[in-house]
Amino acid sequence: MLMTAELLLQYQRCQRRAFLDTHGDRSQRDTPSDFLLRLQQDKVVHQQNALAQQDPQKPDYYKGNWEAGAIATLKLMQQGVERISQGVLLTNYLEKYTLISRPDLLIKQPGDSWFGDWVYIPAQIELGKRPKLEYQIIAAYNAYVLEHIQGISPKSAWLFLRRPEVYTVDIARWTSQMQRSLAQCLEILEAKLAPEVFISRQRCSLCRWYTQCYAIAKSQQHLSLIPGVTPNRYTQLQALNVVTLESLTQVNPAQLESLPGFDRQVAQKLVLQAQAVFENRPILLDTTCRIGTGETPIPQAPIELYFDIEAEPDLNLDYLLGVLVVDRQTGTETFHKLLAETPAQEERIWQQFLDLVHQYPTAPIYHFCAYEVDTIKRLGKLYHTPRQQIKTLLARFVDVYEQVTQTVALPVENYTLKAIARWLGFEWRDQQANGSHCIYWYDQWLATGDRTLLESIVRYNEDDCHATRHVKDWLIDFTTDLPPTNLQVIRTP
Repeated sequence: MLMTAELLLQYQRCQRRAFLDTHGDRSQRDTPSDFLLRLQQDKVVHQQNALAQQDPQKPDYYKGNWEAGAIATLKLMQQGVERISQGVLLTNYLEKYTLISRPDLLIKQPGDSWFGDWVYIPAQIELGKRPKLEYQIIAAYNAYVLEHIQGISPKSAWLFLRRPEVYTVDIARWTSQMQRSLAQCLEILEAKLAPEVFISRQRCSLCRWYTQCYAIAKSQQHLSLIPGVTPNRYTQLQALNVVTLESLTQVNPAQLESLPGFDRQVAQKLVLQAQAVFENRPILLDTTCRIGTGETPIPQAPIELYFDIEAEPDLNLDYLLGVLVVDRQTGTETFHKLLAETPAQEERIWQQFLDLVHQYPTAPIYHFCAYEVDTIKRLGKLYHTPRQQIKTLLARFVDVYEQVTQTVALPVENYTLKAIARWLGFEWRDQQANGSHCIYWYDQWLATGDRTLLESIVRYNEDDCHATRHVKDWLIDFTTDLPPTNLQVIRTP
């Protein structure tokens, strides 16, 4: 069996993905999204830029002929070439496996190896901004294979990330953990059955096996589809033989409070969340809203603002500040698209935003999640807006996500704006669009000047503002209009 660094990398992210990449029917994989293609393109460009600064030499072999690649790479190492890119390292492992390592770079250093008074250390070029654990495990894997080629293990490896400095990996620190992961990965790859599904929204969203895995999880009503069930908490639930949605609804929260990853509030909310999904209805978390009194902790006013941002993280740019102005007295609503068509226009739209919200000094500003607050702080600091002005502005912000998650358990798989609003019946005009698409569209706009891309972004942003309003209005109606007898209530500490 051939074992690669790529398989070991995917194993660390998801055991099932490593198995499917080896044994699955690749024709059943999802078509890569525009965002995934963009990430792949960005990585290629990042690698090309990093390699151009190193001026490496490449071994001569046909791609896929790893034995020829290993021979050609060995010749360059024996010659003492300073930098080698696209090299191939092969070694036997436990008699029945072949380990293949293809570090982005092999870098010559002083030392004592089978080649002479020099050794090589491996280097990886990664698109991430920080030295993730998975990167360092792969560095240890590359060093392990390299040891069998040159007769000595390198003490360190390098990571070229998206920041100027090069990160140094301490190989000795990660070798034992790498060997455990390698053994576990090989055991899974030899098994006949794929590992159990576990849906993690952030980790699974870019995987091309997602649709297949999600369909299985949905058919099983898998607990990973319940918000709050993390891999660690799932392990604890399995130990209690709580492995179905119905069984979780019947657990006494006191049984979970002392378990690792739980506390009283988490345990209570998780059980109630399972009940909401199982019964397909919202369940109130506490009585702070004073049901039936018409009172609510969510501020309301004759004029309300709904705020949503589109950004390009790689450019550190917030290029669209969308504001929906709702005048309940006149029954009118107006959407303002404050759009930076080039990165240089960010300061202009920031000032336009300040001027707009200043026209409604008492209007609450509704948003969803913390990004808008963080952005206001960033832009205020960047463009030297007085601190008191920023403080006064932020005092008007109301996080609808926070209000929902502190007030009610909903029968949804996650608490994103899309999941909640769609459960309430709201739909985006571009049903497949998402924030990742907007990043891709804006980059394409900068490259092509195609204004239809900007129109798609603006339409998506406007719908986000309307969705935020839809969720907020529903939450107010739910917590003020329904009689207490219709609701199940749990008091959180």
